[in-house]
Amino acid sequence: MVGFVVTHERALEAAKAWVKRPWFAPRAFRHADIADVRGIYLPAYLYTAEAHAEYEAEIGENYTVVETYTTTVNGKTVTRTRTRTETEWRSLTGSWAAYVDEVLVTASRGLSDTELDHVEPFDLRALRRFTPKLLAGWIAEDPSIAADACRVSAREQANAAVGARLARHMPGDSHRGLGYRTTLRNEDQELLMLPVWVLAIRYAADKPLVRLVINGQTGALWGKSPLSWMKIVGTILIGLAVVVGIALAVGMK
Repeated sequence: MVGFVVTHERALEAAKAWVKRPWFAPRAFRHADIADVRGIYLPAYLYTAEAHAEYEAEIGENYTVVETYTTTVNGKTVTRTRTRTETEWRSLTGSWAAYVDEVLVTASRGLSDTELDHVEPFDLRALRRFTPKLLAGWIAEDPSIAADACRVSAREQANAAVGARLARHMPGDSHRGLGYRTTLRNEDQELLMLPVWVLAIRYAADKPLVRLVINGQTGALWGKSPLSWMKIVGTILIGLAVVVGIALAVGMK
C-alpha cells in the first residue's frame, strides 16, 4: 500500500479552490458548500510484464532545397533564391523489447480507470507492505472488480504504453503509419491500496453530483466541472458585439 501524505486540511482547501476556478461553471457550483472530503484506500492492481514488439513504420528525413525564382521590384525583374523543406520517406521494420511497469488499474467499480489515470502517477518507491494497522482510522474499499478483468484492462494499457514508447523510439525527423504487434511475457499483478481523497459536490437539487478526486500522496486532483451555457452564450455575444463595434468604428473613419 501507499500511505497518505496529503492531509485532510490540505485536501479540503484544494477542493474549495477548485470549485471556484472554472469561470464558465454555474454560479451555484462556484459557491457550493464544501464541507468535507473523504479519505479512502482504493484497491488497484499493479501490472508488470516484458513487452516484445514487432513494428513497421515510414521514417521521414528532412532536407533543404534551394530554388531560384524571379520577381518584380520597382518595375525591374530580379532573380532571388529561397529555401524550402522537403521530406524523404523510407520504410523501417524492426523488433523492440522493454519492461512495462507501473501500470495501475482500478479494482473498484466506484472509481473508474479514467479518474485514476488523471491523478496518477503515484510514487511507488513509497510502497509499504500491508498491515491492518496502516488502515486504522481510514475507509478501505474491498476489490469489486475481479482480478482477471483487471488484467484485461492492464494489458490494454500496457499495449498503449508500448505504442507511445515506440513512437518516441522512432528515428528521423518524423514518422507515419506506425504499426506494431505486442507480445507480453512474464506478467505479474499485485493488489495495492492507493490513497485518494474523494468529494461529491451537490450544487443543485436537479443536477447530478460532481465528483472530485485527489491523489492522497501527491495532491494531484481531477474532476469535470459543469458548464453554464448562459455564461458561454453571453460571452460569445459580448465578443461578437465588440467585433461589430470595432468594424463599425473603422468603417466610419
